[in-house]
Amino acid sequence: MKIVVGMSGGVDSAVSALLLKEQGHEVIGLFMKNWEEEEGACHALEDYEDVVKVCEQLKIPYYSVSFAKEYWENVFTHFLEELKLGFTPNPDILCNREIKFKLLLDKALSLGADALATGHYCRTDGTLLLKGSDPQKDQSYFLYTIKESILPSVLFPVGNMEKAAVREIAKKAGLANAAKKDSTGICFIGKRDFKSFLNRYLPYQKGEFRTLDGNIVGEHDGIAYYTIGQRKGLGIGGPGDAWFVVKKDVERNIVFIEQGDDHPALYTSELIATDVSWVGIPPVAPYRCSAKVRYRQPDQVCTITQIDADHLRVTFDQPQRAVTPRQSIVFYDGDVCLGGALIR
Repeated sequence: MKIVVGMSGGVDSAVSALLLKEQGHEVIGLFMKNWEEEEGACHALEDYEDVVKVCEQLKIPYYSVSFAKEYWENVFTHFLEELKLGFTPNPDILCNREIKFKLLLDKALSLGADALATGHYCRTDGTLLLKGSDPQKDQSYFLYTIKESILPSVLFPVGNMEKAAVREIAKKAGLANAAKKDSTGICFIGKRDFKSFLNRYLPYQKGEFRTLDGNIVGEHDGIAYYTIGQRKGLGIGGPGDAWFVVKKDVERNIVFIEQGDDHPALYTSELIATDVSWVGIPPVAPYRCSAKVRYRQPDQVCTITQIDADHLRVTFDQPQRAVTPRQSIVFYDGDVCLGGALIR
């Protein structure tokens, strides 16, 4: 097979290319640049240099493609709009849907490839999207918008491996990026301060921290800088338990906070979600399964009690903490990722 590997400069995609070449496939490395900035906060140049080194070591051809314009229009502007509304968006999920498994996949196929491979920690049998074998690295949560129709054209070579084993393969092969640290956080922000970066695009006004009964307990820096369940960075001390964000009122520019990790306002047993996306055939309600309302959360047993074209309703066996509007809820049947939706 002729396989294009989406190479980020990281060890996971590098080992993916190595494994595919060892299996006898014709492998091409393709680096995707999504952000244009003089400061180089995304380290795109350094990442591309690592891609070049690895591809030359593996003796495979490599190319670079820029989707910066499309990323700005289809991911970043959406990210900003969500923040304006007081939500906490997840640009990685949108990037996977709009860029990696749409534009990058189309580019790979235009190069005559039979499939696109990435370094994601998840698996597929050609018709199902499955969790990665390493529970600490499983990335299926970020890929729930993938459709069954493209799964035959997508490969995840390290999805059945643990991260430690991937590192060991890279080390034994002497890959140039074998010891490179994993990237964390949002690419276009990089290592910069989140608040100072956002302030360039969305100037925010200070407002009040209030309790749910209306008491003013402090001043916040801007409503977009806080998310439901947040404890750190509030700057509020004093006696008693720690303070947590429990609610936001965008129109009045108020962030509501309460004391105690077990405060009832932090928990809910039911939610409604919109922008529903199923990998394959939608289930029929009522449907018992498990779900995650945030990345790396253990699976939570739930029932999808209502499924319509534009929304669904979910009840959990156990109350869920810090359920956050516009974050994703992703559904599972064992290791099978069924799909997901955006919490309303």
